[in-house]
Amino acid sequence: MQIIPAIDIRGGRAVRLGEHGDFARERVVGVDPVGLAKHWAAQGAERLHVVDLDAAREGRPVNDAIIRRIVAEAGIPVQVAGGVRDHDAIHAWASAGADRIIVGTAAVEHPELVEHAMRKHQDKIAVAIDARGDRAATHAWVSTSEVAIDDFIRRMAALGVRHFVYTDIARDGTSEHPDFARVRHVLTVLADTGVPATFIYSGGVSSIADVVTLNEYGIEGAIIGGALYDGRLDLGEAKRAVVTGGSTG
Repeated sequence: MQIIPAIDIRGGRAVRLGEHGDFARERVVGVDPVGLAKHWAAQGAERLHVVDLDAAREGRPVNDAIIRRIVAEAGIPVQVAGGVRDHDAIHAWASAGADRIIVGTAAVEHPELVEHAMRKHQDKIAVAIDARGDRAATHAWVSTSEVAIDDFIRRMAALGVRHFVYTDIARDGTSEHPDFARVRHVLTVLADTGVPATFIYSGGVSSIADVVTLNEYGIEGAIIGGALYDGRLDLGEAKRAVVTGGSTG
């Protein structure tokens, strides 16, 4: 399982939002997002999760020049999210070299966009499952749709989606640890589709025990933000826990 540092960008700086994605409680963790990306790569990160928070709220590219530099200079795969709501945005990130392009709001509201994108960029398209309870949230988590998470997963799998990024909004930005029962449920729903797909988890990962448990589920990766930035988790230690299963012997 990959340990994936999160780099959320707003106003040209790397930030962490408050609990549950609260923009009003933002704190700056890096004035140079490109340098931060290189830092995580040097520390052994195998992938980065980069979000344009401004674009997520406004629905248009805002920090794309900075993110393009991260994609070009980090030296490791970068998955890009935030404001990817039309074919032009998908094509632009594919052309820029993003390893994966994460579609969230558009997948919920306009699934035909995903269907069309899969024809040309299947290996690069990932769908965000932004879960507020059992419903899919949209527009930088400001809105909650009537779309049930289980139905959403089934529909996206039927369209051929092979990469999913699941975020438990209730746990995001907290130290409350993942809701493992909910993770198991979502993985079961995905497995029942019969579609081979990768799964990345995000939300409340804040201890080595969390990392070890998620690794036991056989998922592709765990996105970690606040716990890495405030020192609750060390990237190298987390990576070693994946290899050893948490054993120190």
